[in-house]
Amino acid sequence: MARINENFQKLAAGYLFPEIGRRVSAYAEAHPDADIIRLGIGDVTLPLAPAVVAAMREAVDEMGTDKGFRGYGPENGYDFLVDAIREHDYRARGIELEASEIFVSDGSKQDSGNIQEIFGAGCTLSVTDPSYPVYVDTNVMAGRTGEVDDQGYYGGIRYLAATEENGFMPGPPDEALDLAYLCSPNNPTGAVATRENLEAWVAWAKDCDAVLLFDAAYDAFIQDPDLPRSIFEIEGARDCAIEMRSFSKRAGFTGVRCAYMVIPKNVSGTTESGERVSLNALWGRRHATKFNSVPYVIQRAAAATFSQEGQAQTREQVRHYMDNARLIREGLAAAGFTVFGGEHAPYIWMRTKDGQSSWDCFDDLLENAQVVGTPGSGFGPAGEGYFRISAFNSRENVEEAIRRITRT
Repeated sequence: MARINENFQKLAAGYLFPEIGRRVSAYAEAHPDADIIRLGIGDVTLPLAPAVVAAMREAVDEMGTDKGFRGYGPENGYDFLVDAIREHDYRARGIELEASEIFVSDGSKQDSGNIQEIFGAGCTLSVTDPSYPVYVDTNVMAGRTGEVDDQGYYGGIRYLAATEENGFMPGPPDEALDLAYLCSPNNPTGAVATRENLEAWVAWAKDCDAVLLFDAAYDAFIQDPDLPRSIFEIEGARDCAIEMRSFSKRAGFTGVRCAYMVIPKNVSGTTESGERVSLNALWGRRHATKFNSVPYVIQRAAAATFSQEGQAQTREQVRHYMDNARLIREGLAAAGFTVFGGEHAPYIWMRTKDGQSSWDCFDDLLENAQVVGTPGSGFGPAGEGYFRISAFNSRENVEEAIRRITRT
């Protein structure tokens, strides 16, 4: 008899975004003439930058020749992409990395879920609350948590409330743990970590021999050059942190799929007997065993985002989305809504009105404004009473959505 992994049975509900899709589909079927504006899932809407498309075409042509054809690529990524990452994302900010510390992948969502495989089942962990659902759900699936309680909290996880009082960016816990998930700029709240906040986290991690899992998928949206874009800008982080980055939002690769993870060789964990083991080596083994590299055509496209033309074109796309975020933030604030975020991230975190629940707010906006957002409670219990609105859409749709929401 094939026994299932019963940890899947502990998941409190279906994954957030499929549930949103189900409700929207049901509404659209009942109201076929409704003009629904989707500001829910954080999916890009602008076409790929011309430099990216040109690079993909050239790579496809190469693949059609005897000389240019490539089969399996190097698991960690082609040198041309890894070197571009080292130069533009790190050396430009004073950070030196070895090529072997970078692992190219097909998405940060996958990386943030898969990374927990190299840690023991007994590892204790913390997440900020609310947070990206993958952090919690994959640890539940792995058996690293207890059951979920009536409030939506899983036993075995230390939840750190991200509140208006702490700027939605809490500091480290007052206890020793093994793993901590951080996200800056933050999904869903749109908050960004200060240098002081990250310094506190690094000091805590080094003090209790913990590992920080730092999700920087939205780094390109940070508008203030003095704010840290990488955890490795913080002294000591090379000893205790892993960083995940993606081309999905910075260059519109949500349907193309390319990302990377940085694991410095200094970061280590321990065996039961106390032996120190390199996490870089462990992930390298996992990566080579379960992954066959991102396709050559896609890696050429990713490398093109670092060209002079590619940087200019993708910066313009980020500027478009951030202008949308500003319009949403200012428009809703002027209409009396309490809003946060939207300054260094493409998300606006809105407090629901009159104590309305997050899902009631979702249904209300869908029914009365035909606008789709994301219920804050879907990101964790502390997200109840809030609502996330994405700036990923056309200017016309964003302006129309603001008009509709402010009329409800």
